Amino acid sequence: MNRPSRALSLDLLRGFEAAARHQSFTRAARELFITQSAISRQVGALEEAIGTPLFRRRNRRIELTEAGQTLFGTAAHVLAQLDAAVARIRGDERGRALTVSTTVSFASLWLVPRLPGFRRLHPETDVRISASNEIVDLARDRIDLAIRFCEPRAAPTDAVKLSNEEVFPVCSPKLARERGNMLRTPADLRKHVLLHLDDSVGRWPWLNWKQWLEALGLPELEPAGTLRFSHYDQLIRAAIDGEGVALGRDPLVRRHLARRELVAPFSRSVASSRAYFIVRGPTLGSTRVLDDFTAWLAAEAAL
Repeated sequence: MNRPSRALSLDLLRGFEAAARHQSFTRAARELFITQSAISRQVGALEEAIGTPLFRRRNRRIELTEAGQTLFGTAAHVLAQLDAAVARIRGDERGRALTVSTTVSFASLWLVPRLPGFRRLHPETDVRISASNEIVDLARDRIDLAIRFCEPRAAPTDAVKLSNEEVFPVCSPKLARERGNMLRTPADLRKHVLLHLDDSVGRWPWLNWKQWLEALGLPELEPAGTLRFSHYDQLIRAAIDGEGVALGRDPLVRRHLARRELVAPFSRSVASSRAYFIVRGPTLGSTRVLDDFTAWLAAEAAL
């Protein structure tokens, strides 16, 4: 028997969206000026109302489930629209929300960890992330700015190129120097588990281990095992935790490499034919906020 549908509380959605964006109940609570236990209760109530877990609770971190990923993209977008509408009604151009659309992997691995830096420079701007792997209509969905990963010919003529992408194996430092299984050459990958991104329709061929090994002249290499993931950020988390070797994407893994959470054991890399582009949507207000955010993105990508 189907459970009766119930309207979801806005407070529950705000608590969930903040926790998903920060990947932390503690930071979400700090942003919303409530206690961590209150955020935890809000998320629990939302999970009960929906009927499925939205987070995986690890020892010191939380991860979105597939259902959580789906809800996060929609909740972030809806809340951004609501906040923008309120700002327009108030005529509050300085404090309006800036809604940014990008892919789930770029949001979680690159953009969200850097956002505190933008907030320090521009505390008057409320940034909302709409993370989805689908290309959205910027005008219809009232998106201020999108960061899109595409072929250069597919980018709008007024798009600003943010970064190229290179692909290369990455793993935890401990795994790279594991006694008896050290990763000195690509042939040593046969001793390790390879982490794969599920791609049954071939959308991301440059992230396919088979093609990468063929390019190295190792088409017959059989690894010690394989693990598959539906989301790229989950795959990178597994690599950081020492569960296997992943195909890292620079700039997405740059922060983890700088922190020595990941290492690149080989010098070989493959350049993707795609790149990241900044695409502006139509805006009803001042372009100052868009100019500030675009300049900040470019500065961060250059680091």
